[in-house]
Amino acid sequence: MIFIDSAVIDEVQEAVKLGFVRGCTTNPALMAKVKAEPKAIIKEICRLVSGPVFYQLTASTLAEKEREAREFFAIAQDKIVLKIPMTTENMLLVNRLGPEIRCAATAVFSGYQTLLAIEAGCSYVIPYVNRATRLMGDGIKLVQQMLEVIRASGKPIEIVAASIKTPEEAEAAYIASAHHLTLPLSVIKALGNHQFSDQAIAEFERYR
Repeated sequence: MIFIDSAVIDEVQEAVKLGFVRGCTTNPALMAKVKAEPKAIIKEICRLVSGPVFYQLTASTLAEKEREAREFFAIAQDKIVLKIPMTTENMLLVNRLGPEIRCAATAVFSGYQTLLAIEAGCSYVIPYVNRATRLMGDGIKLVQQMLEVIRASGKPIEIVAASIKTPEEAEAAYIASAHHLTLPLSVIKALGNHQFSDQAIAEFERYR
């Protein structure tokens, strides 16, 4: 699936109208750009999209995170996926919530973190592709490593490739077998465009 990576309602609406964007991912940085209460934002996004809506927990302690998780899950139990930053301690929270609530381990940068996410009970793992390329040299290789771990586990956990800056990077993540791509609106809109397509269309226009 293709998801939009945004908390801006107008952007989500525009993406959904394209007809092929099924879900939405958010994070604290994206939410901070919107001058509205987080629950109201997530509730409206859930109304707009047909697929999953990812919300990242921001509370400090495990107990507070669990309370926050249940409050946001109650908004739309059929759509909400809770994004939980990958740490060993945070996977304890996944272990508590996973049987009831779909969870995604986010900011995953290694195969061994993927292993822990699987064993903790995550439904999704989220690598930051472009950031991994900048920090470690090859974000696409990271996606491939994560997929190998998932295949070895035999469990139905899915990769949501994030931090994708160009259509070419989206293509590479897809070829690497990421199950889903979450993209900013600018990249989503660029997927269907190419300079040679524009040239061909211009040539066709001559015969109208």
